[in-house]
Amino acid sequence: MKNIISGIMGGLAISALVSSCGEDRSGEYYALITTQTWMYETMQQEYLYYQDIPDKNSLNFFKKPSEFLSSMVSSKDKKSGATFSHIDSVFVTTRSTSTTPTFGFEGTMVRAENGSYGIRVLYTQENSPAEEAGLKRGDLIIAANNKKINSSDLFYITSPQEAYLFTMGKLNERGFDTLQTVQMPSPRIVENKNIYKSDIMEIGGKRVAYIMYNEFGNNDAENLKQLFKDIAGQSVDDIILDLRYNPGGYVNIAQLVSTNLAPQEAGNVFLKMTHNDKINQTDILNFEQSLLANGSPLNYKNLYVITSNNTASASEIVINCLRPYMAGRLIQVGTATFGKNVAQQLYTDEAKAPMLEFWMTNSLLSNAEDFSDYYTSGLKPDYEIAENFKGELGELGTAQDSLMIPIIKHIETGSFPTTETPDAASRSIDEKLRFNNSIDLKPKSAIIK
Repeated sequence: MKNIISGIMGGLAISALVSSCGEDRSGEYYALITTQTWMYETMQQEYLYYQDIPDKNSLNFFKKPSEFLSSMVSSKDKKSGATFSHIDSVFVTTRSTSTTPTFGFEGTMVRAENGSYGIRVLYTQENSPAEEAGLKRGDLIIAANNKKINSSDLFYITSPQEAYLFTMGKLNERGFDTLQTVQMPSPRIVENKNIYKSDIMEIGGKRVAYIMYNEFGNNDAENLKQLFKDIAGQSVDDIILDLRYNPGGYVNIAQLVSTNLAPQEAGNVFLKMTHNDKINQTDILNFEQSLLANGSPLNYKNLYVITSNNTASASEIVINCLRPYMAGRLIQVGTATFGKNVAQQLYTDEAKAPMLEFWMTNSLLSNAEDFSDYYTSGLKPDYEIAENFKGELGELGTAQDSLMIPIIKHIETGSFPTTETPDAASRSIDEKLRFNNSIDLKPKSAIIK
């Protein structure tokens, strides 16, 4: 560290230590350099792509930690605007609630034929401002405080700052028709219901469990175990796991979910996590008996998994790691997944980097058959169909839900429809799903120790 400091502090850089009013800020800068040096040295040893780190002489150690990290990460550590390695404050202690005030709904941007934009509501969280205002799946927001929605207005979903009067609308042949206005209350911290919906339904004389899971949250273990216990008690024939809006989460929760979905594989290899060649080590996680819910284990035939391009990280682990053990029984429906085949580990050092959580990409993820090659194209479905966000969305997990239609037919007849429904096939690239700031993988792609 001494050599790095001396190299940076030479010449004109020393003037940065004293502000224009004469205040000595050298302590702040020494602390900053200490943090950045720790990050740099940790990445040199632990980073999966350490070979891609720029030479230290080309790096600016005076940058903020997040900016400094951005200057070091490999192009292989990012995708579609999302950077996998990231910095968190230690104040981010839980994912069971939103980290910032929100309206508590998820949505996607849609564009009409005349170029107008609107936000289609995908679902709302319980006890949220959105639920209080009466928003529901399929609603379309076309203006806020009389200002038309434009393509950059996803902040209404991700980081609203105040209450708004939303104008609701519906699509016509060219643009939007105006309906009523809705007063959205001020944003607030909202509890995230990760197990969004679960149900037992009758399809073609079979009992089918439907689970919509929207994030692999670190605090979900007991709720998931209870859910699997309840489903096992219902003697279901098939299971539908809906991960279409699930951008990932914690690996240990993915392990728990997978173990309960394949209880007969307890003791077998679940996931391989391969580190860089300096560490030269592959960590192996197994399907664990201790993760099974109390009571009878699940006994069923087919597992249908619903996916989209926002299905990522831990969601992809479940699919990829179950496939070797469920050939012909794990049936993926929807569109290809996002394609995130690496994991992040938490690194902290209270002395050198106080109040900082450094989540660094440190391993490549593969299944028991060593397959990990899904970064480029994602995990491809057995039956491809996309939600038509310009059409009627239908209640999630029902016969009116377009992604459920082919699954229902397969359960009833053993085969899929020969073609997509016209609505799904007509979906354009402008309606590609975007939520949680397009794809928010930052706090949701971590491995816990």
